[in-house]
Amino acid sequence: MKGLLSLSAVVALLGTTAFADPTVGVSWSNFQEERWKTDEAAIKSALEAGGADYISADAQSSSAKQLADIESLIAQGVDALIILAQDAQAIGPAVQAAADEGIPVIAYDRLIEDDRAFYLTFDNVEVGRMQARAVFGAMPKGNYVMIKGSPTDPNADFLRGGQQEIIQAAVDSGDVVIVGEAYTDGWLPANAQRNMEQILTANENNVDAVIASNDGTAGGVVAALTAQGMEGIPVSGQDGDHAALNRVALGTQTVSVWKDARELGKAAGEIAVALSNGTSPSDVDGVVSWTSPGGTEMNSVFLAPVPITRDNLSVVVDAGWIPLEDLCQGVENGPAPCN
Repeated sequence: MKGLLSLSAVVALLGTTAFADPTVGVSWSNFQEERWKTDEAAIKSALEAGGADYISADAQSSSAKQLADIESLIAQGVDALIILAQDAQAIGPAVQAAADEGIPVIAYDRLIEDDRAFYLTFDNVEVGRMQARAVFGAMPKGNYVMIKGSPTDPNADFLRGGQQEIIQAAVDSGDVVIVGEAYTDGWLPANAQRNMEQILTANENNVDAVIASNDGTAGGVVAALTAQGMEGIPVSGQDGDHAALNRVALGTQTVSVWKDARELGKAAGEIAVALSNGTSPSDVDGVVSWTSPGGTEMNSVFLAPVPITRDNLSVVVDAGWIPLEDLCQGVENGPAPCN
């Protein structure tokens, strides 16, 4: 009887192990952007709803630390990895390490060009188009500056390609002249501000519009413009950062393309749980087969962005994305809902 009890205990233990809640590890490139905390909360909520546990690491903008972080997450026994890559090229060994352990990888918001990674993001080429449409609509002729994202993030070039589609005809005709263009190392606002200051100096402030690739870089651009008394010329951004939406209400930023991080994080959590439980990537809800710029076939899900301008600011308030008082801080006789 004692032997039978021991065997039963072993079976029970094995059963507990086999059906334990999956653990999902998230490797963040950094937490400098306001939005990542929103993404994280949505991921955590979706994992909790799916019966999964959450562990994470912050690479603090270091590709070397990110590789070490992912090695640690794998050692902790994660069943799936969500990776916001600091450097799309340098992350390769981490994907290989995960594949060696049979751990599915979700490339979160930034492309990891590897067919073993599941790519989840917004349509970043369309984000670039939306940015350029808003700026071009406000300033169809003049001297343009292109403030791009990080050179290590493929999204920077996806955005830039979409932007160029919109302004190409005007560039060809001479109506638009690109007088300055720069990548922004690490997407850091301070680097964007420095780049913008240098371009203003080189052009004796003869700049009419700026297509900046996210709200952080837009903030740096607006700071540089304000220092020269040039605030109010068209400037684009993305992410729906609260400070940027306030700038839209104030009239110092033309558009912030809103990518609802709550929806992206929710999707990531749900996909991670599905993959942890053995769902094939090709069977994930909403999946499409997508070919990367390098020709890699990837299972992907793309969410739809929404451009926010002075004409539709109520959208982000009604969605509970930003409190009215934050949106309208310092705004006098502004657009709805600030008037």
